[in-house]
Amino acid sequence: MNEPAAPLAASRRRAIMRALAARGSVRIAALTEELGVTTVTLRRDLKQMEADGLVVRVHGGAVLPEGGAPAFSDEPRTSIHAVGVLVPSLSYYWPSVLQGVEERAKAHGAEVLLRGTSYELQDERPVLERMVEHDGADAFIVAPNTDTSHAGDVVGWLHDSGLPFVLAERDALMPADRVPAESVTTDHALGAAMAAHHLADLGHRRVALITTQDSPTSRKIIAGWRPGCADVGLTATEHVVADRRSAEFGASASQILDRLRTDDVTAVLVHPDAEALAIVDLALAQGLTVPGDLSVIAYDDEIARLGSPALTAVHPPRTELGRAAFDLLLGRLADPDRAAHRVLLTPTLMLRDSTAPPRR
Repeated sequence: MNEPAAPLAASRRRAIMRALAARGSVRIAALTEELGVTTVTLRRDLKQMEADGLVVRVHGGAVLPEGGAPAFSDEPRTSIHAVGVLVPSLSYYWPSVLQGVEERAKAHGAEVLLRGTSYELQDERPVLERMVEHDGADAFIVAPNTDTSHAGDVVGWLHDSGLPFVLAERDALMPADRVPAESVTTDHALGAAMAAHHLADLGHRRVALITTQDSPTSRKIIAGWRPGCADVGLTATEHVVADRRSAEFGASASQILDRLRTDDVTAVLVHPDAEALAIVDLALAQGLTVPGDLSVIAYDDEIARLGSPALTAVHPPRTELGRAAFDLLLGRLADPDRAAHRVLLTPTLMLRDSTAPPRR
């Protein structure tokens, strides 16, 4: 069911409490029409409100607890006490995002609760629940794994928690009503297109994209690389390399380099940085020169500048992303009923020593 005007959980809770104070009881059928949300959503709301001691559920609706309405503020919350941040890595990409979150949180007197998961974790809800129950999180910035069977349940849990939340570098729709979740993302498709245009400007005509498997960013890069290459008339191929930490990486990367020679490729875009640096080292060991024989652009710019040569790279604005995510939380608190904001940030192409006009 598509309900673009449906209020979020916090404002629904206030509306239900106002109706209870006025009428003493509420019916789900009536609330469905008044609030414009599904029966399933309202049942979840009432279940959570009963757990919080605000209502007692009865058949078809809810009533006030014995003794009358509990203390309940009708005014929206305007500050964050502790923001829970859940990201898939504590050592790569995300520390810079966290820096931006911490800057904003410190300025507003909020604590940051950091938890790292992994792309292998199937269900992140227990981690989020503990952050609320044991650590006092009252807002969330989350980068969930969107490739598991529980992905929709995680977003649903965030929605049903009634707490403000923002997705970082992720997009999702609410499972119940298909309304977009609030999010801040980098325009990775644009970043890939920028790389393609740079290579074309240098005179390259046969190029390649090298990515790793199971990366949400890789999918967005591919979505921008293909039309970006087409726009400037590049002949482009795509390759998937084994994870750099696996035993298969060396053989996988060598096979790709052999294919690049066969296809007369003179430039590549590689995601992420670590794989780009490793492929450059392997190319140099095989007698190729960078950028003489092969120009290389890395995607992420986390460690690309440390290469020899320093790698030209697409730089996502990670710290700005963290700041923007916290600001979205504040905006949601200030106006709980506003439309979902989805902020798209523009990456930067950092020019260094690994790209040059082709020799042939």
